Amino acid sequence: MDKLLAVLFIILLFFIPVLLKQPPDTSSKIEETEEKLCPIMITVAGMDKSITLEEYVVGVVAGEMPATFQQEALKAQAIAARTYALRTTNYGEKPIAADVSAQVYSSEAQRKKRWEKEFKNNERKVRAAVEATAGDTLVYGEEMISAMFFSTSNGKTETAQNFSGNDIPYLQSVDSPGEEDVAPKVERESKMELAEWNDKIGSQWGAERFKSLQLVRNPTGRVQKVVASNFEMSGREMRDLLGLASTDFDIAYDVTNEIVHMTTIGYGHGVGMSQYGAEAYAQKGWKAEDILLHYYSGAQIKKFTLVDSKCLKTPSLANNSE
Repeated sequence: MDKLLAVLFIILLFFIPVLLKQPPDTSSKIEETEEKLCPIMITVAGMDKSITLEEYVVGVVAGEMPATFQQEALKAQAIAARTYALRTTNYGEKPIAADVSAQVYSSEAQRKKRWEKEFKNNERKVRAAVEATAGDTLVYGEEMISAMFFSTSNGKTETAQNFSGNDIPYLQSVDSPGEEDVAPKVERESKMELAEWNDKIGSQWGAERFKSLQLVRNPTGRVQKVVASNFEMSGREMRDLLGLASTDFDIAYDVTNEIVHMTTIGYGHGVGMSQYGAEAYAQKGWKAEDILLHYYSGAQIKKFTLVDSKCLKTPSLANNSE
């Protein structure tokens, strides 16, 4: 019996450490996995390498707004630019132009050349605005909006309906006061010889046709339609053909010298956020969120992350307040 007890004691000494080393049973616990953020890479037309979304936004804010603007205006621009880029590129799957056909992107080399001695200060200021809004986007419902923006208004923004014929709930006309106090030039004058006018318009004009000219304006004060004898054209098309600053224009004809005089108010298509309007509001103490939700009616600011273990292009939107 003593020998049997001794053998059992030796066996227990061997197995107890092994049992103690066994991992605890986790079958009854929910497995916790850390969310992995998938980086968005943006391909800018004309550039050899793709860059991260946030680095791209730095270049757009620098290209689209003066670095002298208020920080809240720069932050508003960063959020609009990030939203526009994600929607336009389908979360980085398609390239984006670097000019006004999309949004202006300024590379670091271009920023150094343009800013010269002010590069460090301006770069720090722009990056601070982008970093402060990292991941912030504009959504309407659960969809990212088409965050259109432009330079200067005539005191009101344009509706998407007037601009494109599509009624978009978050792109309505809103007041944009005070821009004449912050913009270097709200009203512009230009002129061209009659021969050049006829060439650009694509039809023959003379004194009689100019006498019959009517500019049909919409409620925002912009020209919706241009009508003359045997002639009709949208204000948007005429602006494009003549290279005018905006669709809020007036036309006068000098019969003696055969010169067409044109006056415009504002700069750009007028839809969405006015950049100089954002600066005017920022100077009044408005925060970036206030500015954006004013210009994009009914929109919300939400955080954007791409969360998926396989880095699939699936957006996950989380409210800023969460």
